Amino acid sequence: MTLCTIDWSFMLEKLILIAIIITASLVIAMYATYAERKVAAVIQDRRGPNRAGPFGILQPLADGMKLFFKEEIIPSSSNKLLFILGPSLAMLTAMMTCAVIPWGNKIELFGRTINLQIADVNIGILYVFAVVSLGIYGIMIGGWASNNKFSLLAALRGASQVISYELAMGISLIALLMLTGSLSLKTIVEQQMTGLWNVIYQPLGCLIFFVCALAECNRAPFDLAEAENELNMGYHQEYSSMKLGFYLFAEYINMFISSTIIASLFFGGYDIPFFDESTLSPNVAAILGGLALLLKIGFFIFVFMWIRWTLPRFRYDQLMNLGWKSLIPLALANMIVTGAVILWLRK
Repeated sequence: MTLCTIDWSFMLEKLILIAIIITASLVIAMYATYAERKVAAVIQDRRGPNRAGPFGILQPLADGMKLFFKEEIIPSSSNKLLFILGPSLAMLTAMMTCAVIPWGNKIELFGRTINLQIADVNIGILYVFAVVSLGIYGIMIGGWASNNKFSLLAALRGASQVISYELAMGISLIALLMLTGSLSLKTIVEQQMTGLWNVIYQPLGCLIFFVCALAECNRAPFDLAEAENELNMGYHQEYSSMKLGFYLFAEYINMFISSTIIASLFFGGYDIPFFDESTLSPNVAAILGGLALLLKIGFFIFVFMWIRWTLPRFRYDQLMNLGWKSLIPLALANMIVTGAVILWLRK
C-alpha cells in the first residue's frame, strides 16, 4: 500500500477511538478499586474510604500517587530485564483485549459513519483467547525473575490454574459458537439484537464461562496465586512502586474486560432490552446502547466483588478438582447436548 492510497481520516478515527477506549478502561479500572473497597465496607458493616475528597471519591488518585512516589526496589539477585518485563507484559495483554470488543453501534459524525469497534475481525473470540493466554506470561516471568521461592511457587500455581480453567472456558464457548455460527463478537451481538439473548439458550455455558472468568482473573475464591496466608504476597512478593501497581491494576482491567465479554457473548452487548433501537437516530441509539453495555458491565463487576468478599478461598486441590472433575465434564456435556439439539431441530 502506498502513502497516496492510505485513508488518513480512517486512521485518525481509529487512533482517536483507541485513545478514548484505553482512557475509559483505565478510569473505570481505577474507580473499580474504589468501588471494591466500598462494597467490602458495606458487606463488613464499616465506612470504607471517606477521607480523600467527598465520600472518598479521590481515593484512587491518592493510591496511585502513593504507588508512584514509593521507592523503587529491584532485588540484587533478580533478573532485572525480566523483572521489569513481567508487570509490563501483564498490563499490555490486559489492554490488548479491548481491540475486538464492540462498544456500541455505528455513529455518524462529520458526514462519516464510525464503527465503535477498533477491529471487527472474524476471529474475535480466538483473538481474545490468544491474548488472555499470553497474560499468564506476565505472572510467570515476574515470579521467576524475582528469584524468590514464594514468588515462583505462586507463578506456577497461577499458570496451572489458567491452563486448567481455559479448557472449560473454551469448551463452554464451543456450544455457543454452534448456535451463532460466528467467531466475530460484533456478529454475535447483532444476532442477539434480533432475537433472544444467548443466556436463554446457554444458561449452563454462561455459568461455566463466568466461573472460569473468575479463575482467569485470579479473583477470589480462585486467588491461589496471591494466597498471602501461604505464599506471603504471591507472585508479586518482591515488587514495589508502580511495578506492583501494574500487577494490581491489570487485575482490575482484566475484570472489566471479562465483564464486557460476558455481557457481549451472553447478554446482548449494547442491546437495550425490550426496546427497538431502529426507532431512534443512529447517534442516539449508539449512545443509549453504550450506556446499556456499561450498566451490564457494572453489574458483573459488582458480582465479581460480591463473590470476593463473600466466599472463602479454595484449597488448591479443591481448585483443581473443580476445574478438571466438574467444569470440564459439565462443559463437554453441555456441548454434546447443544449439538444434539441443533441436529434434531434441523431434521
